[in-house]
Amino acid sequence: AVRAAHEAGAAWGRLPAKERSARLRRWYELMMENKEELARIITAENGKPLKEAQGEIMYSASFLEWFAEEARRIYGDVIPASAKDRRILVLKQPVGVAAIITPWNFPSAMITRKVGAALAAGCTVVVKPAEDTPLSALALGELANQAGIPAGVYNVVPCSRQQTAAVGEVLCTDPLVSKISFTGSTATGKILLKHAAGTVKRVSMELGGHAPFIVFDSANVDRAVAGALASKYRNSGQTCVCTNRFLVQKGIHDEFVEKFAKAIEKELHVGNGFDAKTTQGPLINEKAVEKVEKHIKDAVSQGASVVTGGKRHSLGKNFFEPTLLSNVTTKMLCTQEETFGPLAPVIKFETEAEAVAIANAANVGLAGYFYSQDLAQTWRVAEQLEVGMVGVNEGIISSVECPFGGVKESGLGREGSKYGIDEYLEIKYVCFGGL
Repeated sequence: AVRAAHEAGAAWGRLPAKERSARLRRWYELMMENKEELARIITAENGKPLKEAQGEIMYSASFLEWFAEEARRIYGDVIPASAKDRRILVLKQPVGVAAIITPWNFPSAMITRKVGAALAAGCTVVVKPAEDTPLSALALGELANQAGIPAGVYNVVPCSRQQTAAVGEVLCTDPLVSKISFTGSTATGKILLKHAAGTVKRVSMELGGHAPFIVFDSANVDRAVAGALASKYRNSGQTCVCTNRFLVQKGIHDEFVEKFAKAIEKELHVGNGFDAKTTQGPLINEKAVEKVEKHIKDAVSQGASVVTGGKRHSLGKNFFEPTLLSNVTTKMLCTQEETFGPLAPVIKFETEAEAVAIANAANVGLAGYFYSQDLAQTWRVAEQLEVGMVGVNEGIISSVECPFGGVKESGLGREGSKYGIDEYLEIKYVCFGGL
């Protein structure tokens, strides 16, 4: 697959930007024409409610549309020279073969967000999808073929769980691969970075999060509850930007917890992803369920209270009740590491400085959210939170036009937006002398 990508790279990179743009646009159109089938594949693979899967396909397709447009806007520079007989140009050229390693929680969108940018830049790709969700990647490949993407430009390498580590190492060490883009856990990202260091590859890493969600006394509590519900329980809490810690100021703490519990019980429905009323599908596997149980047991043993939920759902297997905990402290596991499940722990705080300190205590910093109607406070806190993305009075912030990425151990680089294509471009300086 790497060799095929390498051999296809020269012709694809030389293709006029308008041509690459047209083929990406056609790929987008085919995704829209087949959106229902693509959504059903996602639900069948990872259990995501069909309505959410349909939303993911719209989001996924939008990256192909966006980067089809950005393909024609890769501009260089002319720099005034200090010598009169020289002219200085800056060119932007594709980095080469990009290895794309993606997760199971967004098996379509995490591919197009990377691949759209790579192909727009003139790169070719080798996609290694998560072992739990290979069919979405293969379906995208079939549509890429129909869209006229040449053979070797988009390659898919599905593999078993047993072979995942070995395949990842091969992609990160093969000298024909120039770029690695990975979305997944921080622990795995560190391993891939070590592998990529041997040949000094370009890397983009979108790693784990531990998002804080702060509700200040000045907040509109009803809006905060609605934002909390969306931010925490989307995909059953299995997203890297979903809230992992709720920090609620003393003055409105009890009101927020009461309203949040009622909203959880009224609006969330656990069930089969193909059932129209389902909002919460299963967790991805037994290991994920065990981690949620471990976090709840640890918190309760240290004095936390289960407000609602707290156990496996009566449907059994990987289904878990949406859970809300109060009386939570920063010493509990659920506030120290990412749960990646339907668990909402609430910490009570007194001052703004205290909340910001708790929020920033993590070694990761992907997304952060807060609700406040104090204008000065919104500026202060937005600037002070040590994260790559901030939602102010908003619980869902991902958008194709906006740069997605984190700070600290949440990763390197940005995806989407006008900045996303830069991850797949090299800058070349050309000096013309003797003029």
